[in-house]
Amino acid sequence: MNKGEILLLEDDRLFSETLQDWLEEEGYSVTPAYDPHSAFELCYSRRFDLYLFDINLPFQDGLQTFRQLKESGDETPVIFLTSREDRASLLEGFDVGADDYLRKPVDLEELSARVSAVLKRHRIQTEAQIGRYVMDPRSRDLLLDGEPQRLGRKIYDLLELLISRRGETVSNEEIRAYLWRPGEQSSDGAIRVYITRLKKLFPDAVENIRGVGYRFDRRKVITS
Repeated sequence: MNKGEILLLEDDRLFSETLQDWLEEEGYSVTPAYDPHSAFELCYSRRFDLYLFDINLPFQDGLQTFRQLKESGDETPVIFLTSREDRASLLEGFDVGADDYLRKPVDLEELSARVSAVLKRHRIQTEAQIGRYVMDPRSRDLLLDGEPQRLGRKIYDLLELLISRRGETVSNEEIRAYLWRPGEQSSDGAIRVYITRLKKLFPDAVENIRGVGYRFDRRKVITS
C-alpha cells in the first residue's frame, strides 16, 4: 500500500538516492528533484502529500522555493533538511510554514517517524467528534458545547496522534517524535502528565500498554 506521495528536493544525488531507497522500502512513493526549477515543474503537474526539501540548493534555497509554492496557494506540508546550525535559518523556516526540520546527517529511522507524524497530522483536516467533544484543528483545542478545554498544544497533538492510529498502539518513541521537534528536549514524564489529562476526559478510552506505549479506543468513549 502506498503510504504517501513525497517530493524529495535534494541536489546531492547520492544522498537523495539513499533517502529515496529508504522511504520507498517504508512504503512511500518518492519523486526526486535536484533543483528548484525541476521541483516547480513537478509541483504544478501533480499533487504530493509531503515535500522533503533541502535548504542549501543551487539557484535559490529551499526556504525561498517553499515560500513561492505557499504564495501560489499550495498547502502541502514540508519537512526541511539542513546542515545549518544558526537559529535564524530555523526561525525563517518556521516563518514560511515548515512542519518539521531534520538536521544532517539524517537518522533514517527518525526520518520515517517524522514523515509519518507530519502526514498523519495533516490528514486530520476537519473537526472530529469524540463523544461529547469536538476536535477543532484551527484552534488546536478540544471543544465541549463550543467551549475550549484549553488542553495546550502538546496534549492536543498527542490526542490527535492517538486518534489517527484508529485503535493501534502508539509507541513512546513515536509520541516523542510527534510532540518534540529536533533539538527540543523530550520527556517521558511530560508524556505521562499529558496522558493523565486525557484519561480525565476519556477515562475508559485511553489505555496504557505497559512498556510499549498507549492507544485510544473510540468504542469506549462516553457519549452522554
